[in-house]
Amino acid sequence: MMPNYDEGSIKTLDWQEHIRKRPGMYIGKLGDGSASDDGIYVLLKEVMDNSIDEFMMGNGKKIEVKVSNELVTVRDYGRGIPLGKLLDVASKMNTGAKYDSEVFKKSVGLNGVGIKAVNALSSHFLIKSFREGEVKEIHFSEGILKEEFDVVPTDQANGTFVAFTPDVNVFKGYHFIDDYVVNMMKNYSFLNAGLTLEFNGERFHSKNGLKDLLEENQEAESLYPVIHLKGNDIEVAITHGNQYGEDYYSFVNGQHTTQGGTHLVAFREAIVKTIRDFYKKDFDPSDIRASIIAAISIKVEEPVFESQTKTKLGSKDIGPDGPSVRNFVANFVQKELDNYLHKNPDVSEVLLRRIQESERERKAISGIKKLAKQRAKKANLHNRKLRDCRVHLNSTSELRENSSIFITEGDSASGSITKSRDVNTQAVFSLRGKPLNTFGLSKKIVYENEEFNLLQAALNIEESMDDLRYNKVIIATDADVDGMHIRLLLITFFLQFFPEIVRRGHLYIFQTPLFRVRNKKDTYYCYTDEERVTAIQKCGKAAEITRFKGLGEISPDEFKNFIGPDIRLDPVIIKKHESVAQMLEYYMGKNTQERQDFIIENLYVEKDEF
Repeated sequence: MMPNYDEGSIKTLDWQEHIRKRPGMYIGKLGDGSASDDGIYVLLKEVMDNSIDEFMMGNGKKIEVKVSNELVTVRDYGRGIPLGKLLDVASKMNTGAKYDSEVFKKSVGLNGVGIKAVNALSSHFLIKSFREGEVKEIHFSEGILKEEFDVVPTDQANGTFVAFTPDVNVFKGYHFIDDYVVNMMKNYSFLNAGLTLEFNGERFHSKNGLKDLLEENQEAESLYPVIHLKGNDIEVAITHGNQYGEDYYSFVNGQHTTQGGTHLVAFREAIVKTIRDFYKKDFDPSDIRASIIAAISIKVEEPVFESQTKTKLGSKDIGPDGPSVRNFVANFVQKELDNYLHKNPDVSEVLLRRIQESERERKAISGIKKLAKQRAKKANLHNRKLRDCRVHLNSTSELRENSSIFITEGDSASGSITKSRDVNTQAVFSLRGKPLNTFGLSKKIVYENEEFNLLQAALNIEESMDDLRYNKVIIATDADVDGMHIRLLLITFFLQFFPEIVRRGHLYIFQTPLFRVRNKKDTYYCYTDEERVTAIQKCGKAAEITRFKGLGEISPDEFKNFIGPDIRLDPVIIKKHESVAQMLEYYMGKNTQERQDFIIENLYVEKDEF
């Protein structure tokens, strides 16, 4: 029987109810803070963007950010929101100064939406505006006004102060990872020369913009000095290293467009065309861009992004009366990069040698790659190494936001996950024994080794990281010494040959409980000794304690508790001051005296503690 469709079927939601009911429309995914684009960081970014826009308009040279447990505060020293409009700016949709293009011509934030989303999705939200010797303060909870204070005198400098606590009912089990916030602050500083940011007392400041960004993010010395080119509404920086893959940082109006967009596509094309024209040789694009590290920042009037989280630019034009993004970027790069290479023959010689080296390596393994592709295609038809998920059975290229793949070792572990998984979004790839230690090996091994060849084919990353089929690549191994070793071998493989998977935040470690504590009424799964002690206290004398040593020991029925909405994942993060080459040499190279000494010293520490 069809339900009635009448006046009672039509519902009108308050603004905060709509945001809370459909948060993904406003901030993308929710998450628990383990990924850099999870909702709690988007909330911080929405507040920051308003402060950054003030700086871009020439107001305020300092922004202070603090994160303490769940509380986040942001204080800028811009003009301050007009006091009479503070309530509207914080709680009325489609209200803000960003609609006045003369005031905020090339802004990031949409003051009509972003700050309201933060308000609605916070259990506590406070906003203050300091303006010309007066201050006004308003408190909210879940977007609902709780208290509005009268305007009173103040001796504090102009600006805006926002404090919020993300709602645990929306962002379940969340936690902030400082590395992600630090990276956000650094990017803001690189894009806004002269701006000082403070995060929990740590200071960030840049004088040379994108040049500083590339030098900060280089894992080793680049092959030639960073090429730094600046123009009206555009800035680029380019260099090459010795790592595999391509590494790009792209920005629009100060927004880190992690998924690129029209400007990055144009940038990559322009680099290839300019270099081909300069050397008068039809180099393969992959050889030109191999090992490249580059950044581009452009400013666009009224930018169009493909989502509220603004991670991918969709704009085709620079502005209503301006050129296309493609032509704007191409013309700048072709002129300025060509001039630079002509004026710096030492750099152009090094670059040419790097391109030719990449060309030789590509041709040397072309035959092996062809055979490897055939083996992978044939194996995929009848092996059971990959149990794919439904969102990808008919698609080999589109990255799905909620898709993931578990890399497991052994039939029992892969069997438990396979029986428990969500077949729509979770795939399983089963390794046969321990993988090879790839440290120091050439990329030829990726195609010669059957396990790595099939894994690469399953992920669909041979041609481009943009073709990655799963948003999360999850290493799922036992919580013992062998499991830890397999983790290291897999992380080494990705860092050695596909570092973008780590840099772009796709690689995770799956955390399973170490203990199960239960009595006749309650069952607790514990990930640490502290949790185990607490669970034993709750269960009392009747507590039954089980220590899980391997994934295969956990029944499929229990596994469903660990790979659903409450899944615990630890992201694999490369800290910016760490050299991947040095780190791999230390942990995965031949036994060094330093590593032996470290192990021996720490073994003695353990002995002393007992």
